[in-house]
Amino acid sequence: MAKNTKTKTPVKAGVVIPVIVAAVVAVGAGGYVLLQDQPKDDVMTTLSLTPNNQVVVAEGQKVYAQNCASCHCVNLEGQANWRQRCDKGYMPAPPHDQTGHTWHHPDSYLFLMTKYGIEQTIGQTYPNNMPAYQDTLSDDQILAALSYIKSTWPRRIQFQHDRINANANAPTNAQMNAEG
Repeated sequence: MAKNTKTKTPVKAGVVIPVIVAAVVAVGAGGYVLLQDQPKDDVMTTLSLTPNNQVVVAEGQKVYAQNCASCHCVNLEGQANWRQRCDKGYMPAPPHDQTGHTWHHPDSYLFLMTKYGIEQTIGQTYPNNMPAYQDTLSDDQILAALSYIKSTWPRRIQFQHDRINANANAPTNAQMNAEG
C-alpha cells in the first residue's frame, strides 16, 4: 500500500486577503451587471451626485452623521479590519473615504444599495449589516449623503468616479444593436 505523501500547505495572509478582496469585488460587479440588465427609468438615468453643491453637501453631512457614521465612522474611515469577515460572517463597514471602494461604483449602484440594501440590489443573499433606507430616508436625503461622501474625495478620485459613471450610463452593445 502506498504511503500518503501529501502534506498540508499553510495558507498565507498574502494569499487569503487578495482572495477575499476579489470575492467582495465580484459581488459588487454582480450587482453592477444586474443593474445593467435592468431597464433604466428616467430617475436612474438622470440620477447624479452633486459634490460641488454646498447646500446639498451640508445636508448630506447631517444625514451621514445621523444615519451612517455609527458604522462607517465620523471621518468616513470605516470599521477596523473591514476586509475580513467577523466571527458572525459579516463584513465590517468599509470606509467611504478614498481608501475604500465606494468610488468604484456608479452613482446608480450606490443609490440603490443605500435605498434597498445589498441583497435586493444584487438579487441574492449576502450576509451583511447594511440596512435598507427606503423607509427611513427620502431619495433626496440619500443623494445628499452620497454627495457629501463624494465631496470628501480628492479631485483625482472624483474624476475617476465621474468616468465610472460615464461608462455605466453608456449604452450597451445590445441596446445599440436594438436601435439599429
